[in-house]
Amino acid sequence: MVKIPHADEGSICPLHQKDTSTVCHTCPWWTRVTGKNPQSEEIIDDWRCAVALLPMLLIENAQQGRQTGAAVETLRNGLVNGVIEAVNHAAKNAERLLVDTGTNHYASKR
Repeated sequence: MVKIPHADEGSICPLHQKDTSTVCHTCPWWTRVTGKNPQSEEIIDDWRCAVALLPMLLIENAQQGRQTGAAVETLRNGLVNGVIEAVNHAAKNAERLLVDTGTNHYASKR
């Protein structure tokens, strides 16, 4: 089992109104965080209060949402271009077949 470390002394927990070193290790929101800070790119691997982490996590979530939106837009643009090319190719082949068989009624009416 992982031993939960105590917080540093000197800060007052806004939830418990006590020194963080006396309450954080017993609080369910005291959690281990590993990853990269989205603003500074520093590697994080320590224990912190989940409530205090919310602003950083919200920034990370917004960045991931923007990246996902950009990836979806790129995929959509590629699919649209592929469909346009396929329809143009099919139309050219259909026109060629009609001309080859002499059944191009639309061309004779123009």
